[in-house]
Amino acid sequence: MIALTMIARVVDGLPLAASIEEDEQSGRDLQQYQSQAKQLCRKLNTQSPDRCTLEAGDMDFHYLIAQGICYLCLCEASFPKKIAFAYLEDLHNEFYDQYGKKVNTAMRPYSFIEFDTYIQKTKKTYVDSRARRNLGSINTELHDVQRIMVANIEEVLQRGEALSVLDTKASNLSTLSKKYRSDAKYLNTRSAYAKVAAVAVFFITLIIYLRFWWL
Repeated sequence: MIALTMIARVVDGLPLAASIEEDEQSGRDLQQYQSQAKQLCRKLNTQSPDRCTLEAGDMDFHYLIAQGICYLCLCEASFPKKIAFAYLEDLHNEFYDQYGKKVNTAMRPYSFIEFDTYIQKTKKTYVDSRARRNLGSINTELHDVQRIMVANIEEVLQRGEALSVLDTKASNLSTLSKKYRSDAKYLNTRSAYAKVAAVAVFFITLIIYLRFWWL
């Protein structure tokens, strides 16, 4: 289920359009999630990762940044991540085509609230089980969900850190990991050379010994 969708301008977090799906069966209060979504959009900047998943208990926030606009949705944690990001990309393509030239001049919140009609229609396409099976063949290169940064929404909001800081930390960890792998490879290579050298020395010594022994 896609419970909430929000589109916001990255430079100042101004919400441009939104759609909320009331979940009467679970009795889930979406007001808290909506508040978190707004706080998150205000924390984004041009240095933030362009794709990210933020865990919120049994729900996940997924967002995509493109052309200075953030497309965010709230889904159940069991909802396929690949489908969620495909949904966000679909919204981006249509929203930017309709309102891309007007985004920078928007002054009031939800200036493009009429886009909710397209959001609702698109949401049904991606939530419908039969449609999801058809979407299962999405190009994995375009939607490499394994490389998308994952964080916890509460930690991000409580720490007060911009997501660009988390992205920097993730990049640093990636750099350290690459350095570790490089060092390990270097040590393994040295070890292999040392073994080869030891064998070579043994055979050379043996040849010299046998040569002098039979003279």
